[in-house]
Amino acid sequence: MSAPIERLLGIMRSLRDKDSGCPWDVEQDFRSLAPYAIEEAYEVADAIERGDFDGLKHELGDLLLQVVFHARMAEEQGLFDFNAVATAISDKMVSRHPHVFDAQGRANAAGGRMPGAAGDASLTDAEAQTVAWEAMKQAERELAGDADSSALAGITRGLPEWQRALKLQKRAAAVGFDWPEVESVFGKLQEEIGEVREQLRHGRGHAALEDEIGDILFVCVNLSRHAKVDFGSALRRANAKFERRFREMERLAAADGRRLPQMDLAEQESLWQAAKQQEQSNEPL
Repeated sequence: MSAPIERLLGIMRSLRDKDSGCPWDVEQDFRSLAPYAIEEAYEVADAIERGDFDGLKHELGDLLLQVVFHARMAEEQGLFDFNAVATAISDKMVSRHPHVFDAQGRANAAGGRMPGAAGDASLTDAEAQTVAWEAMKQAERELAGDADSSALAGITRGLPEWQRALKLQKRAAAVGFDWPEVESVFGKLQEEIGEVREQLRHGRGHAALEDEIGDILFVCVNLSRHAKVDFGSALRRANAKFERRFREMERLAAADGRRLPQMDLAEQESLWQAAKQQEQSNEPL
C-alpha cells in the first residue's frame, strides 16, 4: 500500500485527467480555486476554536487537498510539483531556524543557540524567535534583489484586512515604531472615537467617515496585539456570543407567543439582558 500522501496525489491525478476525470475538477484553475483555500483555512480555525479535534482532522485534510490541487495544476503546466512545494518549505524552515539546524539541515546540539557572529544569542522565547524570523525574511528579500527595501515589503494584499493590519503593525514595531505600553493605545483609541463623533456631527462625506472608522479598527487590532490577544479569535468569540444570545432572545419571545419584529426596541433589549443574564448564570465559577 502506498503512503497516504502518495494515495492523495494519485487521486488528484485521476480527478484532473482530461479524459476520465471529474468535469468540475478538470475545469478549475488557480484563480477559481483561491477562494476555497481561504475558506478551508477559516474552517480549520473554526474547528480549533470549538475544540472539535475530530473535525480538525477533516478540516486539515480539506486544506491539504487545496495544496495538492494547486501543485497538480502547476505540474500540468510544467511549473513545479508537490515534491518541489514540500522541498521549498522544508528548506525555508531549516534556513529560518539556524538555532535548531546546522548548515546541512541536521538538528544541532546547540538547541536554543543562534550560531554565527551576528546571532550568537540564545532564542529563549517565542517573541525573540519572531524578531529573528522577520530579520531573516528581510535578509532573504534583499538577497533575492527585491527592489522594495521597506520594512513593510512583502506583506500580501490577499490577507483579510485585520490580519494585514496586524502584520503592518508588527513590522513597524520591529524597527521601534510602537507604543511602549498598552495604556498608550487606550489614549489613541479615545482620540479616534472622538474623530468619528466629529465626522458624524460635521462630516465631510462618506469617504472621510470611512477613514475615521478604519482608524478605530486599526487601533483595535493594535490593542489586541499589545494585550497578546488574537484579534480574529476575539472577534469569532464575540460573533458566537452574539449569535447565542440573539437566538435565546428569539426563543424567549416565542415562549411568550411573540416574535422579535412585533416588539419595540425596549422590549427586545429586555430580552437581550435576560439572555445575557441566563448565559452568565450558567458560566462555571
